[in-house]
Amino acid sequence: FCRVDPYGFERPEDFDYASYEAFFSRYLVVLTRRAIKWSKLLKGNNSIQKSLKVKRYIRKGIPNEHRALIWMIVSGAQTNMEQNPGYYHRLLEGEKNDKLLEAIKTDMNRTFPDNVKFRKNADPCLQHALYNVLVAYGHHNKAVGYCQGMNFIAGYLILITKNEEESFWLLDALIGRILPDYYSPAMLGLKTDQEVLGELVKMKVPAVAELMERHGVMWTLVVSRWFICLFIDILPVETVLRIWDCLFYEGSKIIFRVALTLIKQHQAFILEATNFPDICEKFKQITKGTFVTECHSFMQKIFTDPGSLPMATINKLRETCREKVLSQG
Repeated sequence: FCRVDPYGFERPEDFDYASYEAFFSRYLVVLTRRAIKWSKLLKGNNSIQKSLKVKRYIRKGIPNEHRALIWMIVSGAQTNMEQNPGYYHRLLEGEKNDKLLEAIKTDMNRTFPDNVKFRKNADPCLQHALYNVLVAYGHHNKAVGYCQGMNFIAGYLILITKNEEESFWLLDALIGRILPDYYSPAMLGLKTDQEVLGELVKMKVPAVAELMERHGVMWTLVVSRWFICLFIDILPVETVLRIWDCLFYEGSKIIFRVALTLIKQHQAFILEATNFPDICEKFKQITKGTFVTECHSFMQKIFTDPGSLPMATINKLRETCREKVLSQG
């Protein structure tokens, strides 16, 4: 058995190779079929137009060999990169903010300690690329600078694109456009969206919302890492990449779909909790096991289980939740 997965992550001691093999042999058939369809769709072109067909294809998963390209196109990162030639390199050559560099350096060794490609002795060591992307981004978006969690996101982007400049523009797409205000110093957007999730759970899984309220568990305690890291280190790599496929195309709504699916699917299990620590433990447990490993069926569920989730509803909830967060100071 391979102790390291295709992305460089070491598998944990208790990794269930048997059920993973069983899943992957089935999933390979799906991957092969999708790869043929994508090749036909792209026909050797490096461009696609947004359409219902493309959206459907993306929901069914982008083959790894096309993933970086499709993410770049559908997120708008490709257009931005083409409109700003040389900009990334100018950021790296320009004046630097020492405080920012220090903060980024501190987090370098904490980024994916379980990934062999980010180790100091790796060749090439992806820490250098990661450092560059974060330094460039911190100088590009001074309002955000550098904030914990960004290292994991940039690291994942580098693993997929194998390209610093593309990773920089994808990070810009996520932080600047797709995720509303998650990484600003006040993290207002992040706090707001955790409250929004709480409201959506009230609407869609009221028994769980009631349990949380009864035991005084704040949503931020159990889901903040889901939002900050976009499920990195929470769900299996293949599943995270499938979620990101949709995130780049459909926007932040996908995060709510994933969160609601996890909660709804494990409602009975969560409701067994009888106290505060118990609830926190249940929320850790629901992100493990075959339900989340079987990424193909999991992704089908996120579009059916939570039911309809109009952007208008989310925006309305964001308005009221933002006011609530601001009033709490």
